[in-house]
Order: sequence, then structure tokens, then C-alpha cells
Amino acid sequence: GLLDRDVSAWPGEARRNPPRSSSTWTIRAPLAEWLRRQSAELHEAKGRYRLLDVGCGVKPYYPWFEPFVSEYVGVDVGGNPAADLEGAVEAIPVEDASFDVVLCTQVLEHCDDPAQAVRELRRVLRPGGHALCSTHGVQVYHPSPQDLWRWTHEGLERLFRTNAEWAAVSVRPSAGTTATIAHLLSIYVDLASRRAHVAPLGRLVIRALQAIGRGVDARAGILREPGPGTLHANYHVTAVV
Repeated sequence: GLLDRDVSAWPGEARRNPPRSSSTWTIRAPLAEWLRRQSAELHEAKGRYRLLDVGCGVKPYYPWFEPFVSEYVGVDVGGNPAADLEGAVEAIPVEDASFDVVLCTQVLEHCDDPAQAVRELRRVLRPGGHALCSTHGVQVYHPSPQDLWRWTHEGLERLFRTNAEWAAVSVRPSAGTTATIAHLLSIYVDLASRRAHVAPLGRLVIRALQAIGRGVDARAGILREPGPGTLHANYHVTAVV
């Protein structure tokens, strides 16, 4: 099928298919799986759609959306050569109601004004449009160039619902509590193993941690779903106009 094409040569392959030995696997693998599925499901519902990728980077998810879009437009800050337009999420340089789908992945934690960002994401969408966003729940500090915000599932839903009118807002954790703990441990295992010049051993430990974390969560619904005492590294937000 269209999603089974070999797109490994396109930039961002490590985001589309992160190795299990990567300390970021717990965030990147579920995000990639979600967006890959959404690319086709949106086509089934809408036909060909016009997509805006806000904070596009190297457009790592373009190969999955490309078969289904009429146009894929990337916007970013900092003179990104892969971007089609330059601008921040708080001031997206496009007309009102001009896109069917907007992506905003791992951007909200870095932006100056998340409330204004949500208003802008809503402004650029046509009636029936979808915003697909992701951002952190629990994560280490990682400035790019700044790192300002973290959310709970309730906080993210409130952020979207109180700053724009949406027909529906869904916030889902990308991974459960044990996987999140494994992710945090993996970051420090990676750092320590590199400094000790035993990176291959570190990758083996990380792979084992990721497998244990995902395996435990798969067997315990109370750890997968948001609730008192849970931790979630990342959230996926679907907001529908």
C-alpha cells in the first residue's frame, strides 16, 4: 500500500522509525505510529487535504502524508531551509481557514505563548479541520532554544478548550507510567554510557528498559491511562473544528 513505500532516504528517518535502543523511543515511536495512521484515516474521511506543518523541522512525516495531500506546507522559525514559510506558532503567516489539517509536533513546550498558539492553530483551519498536536507531560529540560512548559492531560484539554472553539478535543497519553519511567532512566543510561565510552552496552540496557516498560504497561490498564499517581512522557492531541 501507499504507507508501505520505502521512504528511508527522506530526512528524519530516526523520527519515523526510531530504534528501540534510542532513549527517545518511548516518545518518537508512538508519535510516528499515530501520525502514520492519521495520514490515511484523514484521507478516507476527507479525500485529498491541504496540510500545514507548524514547526516543521526537516518535515520528517512528509512521506506518510504526501500520497494523501493536495499540498504540504511547512512553517518554522530560524531560517530553516526545509520550511516553505517563516513564522512562529503564535503568528502563523497564512490566511484564516486555509488548511484542512495542521500538524504541530513537539512545539508547544518551546513556544512563548501556548494559549495564543492554540488560537492560531484554530484560526488557520477550515470547518471540519483537524489539528494534530503533541507535547510533553514528563520530560527532562531540553532547551531548543528554550524549554518552557509541561502539561497533564487535564491541563492540555483546558488549554485547547478555553482558548478556541472546537467541536471536539481528545488528549491521549503516548505511553504509560512504566514506559515513562523507563524513558527517563534511558536518558541517563545513554548519557552515562557515552561518557564511560561503553555506548554499545548502554544501548543494550536501554533496549531492555524500553521492552520492560512497554510490557508492564500493556498488562496494567491503571498504568496506561491518566489517573492519580501516573506519569506520561508525551500526549497526542486531536482537536476538531
